[in-house]
Amino acid sequence: MQYLVIAYDNENALERRLESREAHIEGARKLMAEGKIINAGALIEDDVMVGSTLFIDFESDEELDEWLENEPYVKNNVWNMDEFQIVPMKLLPKQN
Repeated sequence: MQYLVIAYDNENALERRLESREAHIEGARKLMAEGKIINAGALIEDDVMVGSTLFIDFESDEELDEWLENEPYVKNNVWNMDEFQIVPMKLLPKQN
């Protein structure tokens, strides 16, 4: 199932974001190669990263939960999980 994820950072999380960023990007690239993350990017306000948005595609809720349990931005308290948004959606297929 495809989802849109909107994850704003906690207050004063920029330092934790930067410390976790390499592990976050490494994991995201692995999941992109597997087709589980379709695309992703940082949310920017006043030239500062303040969150993330992702298009994801997981086969099951369990697979989605496993990703979140292991996501560095969750584990290191970067993303504000109280305001975390995950919305079921369907992307328009790409034409070759």
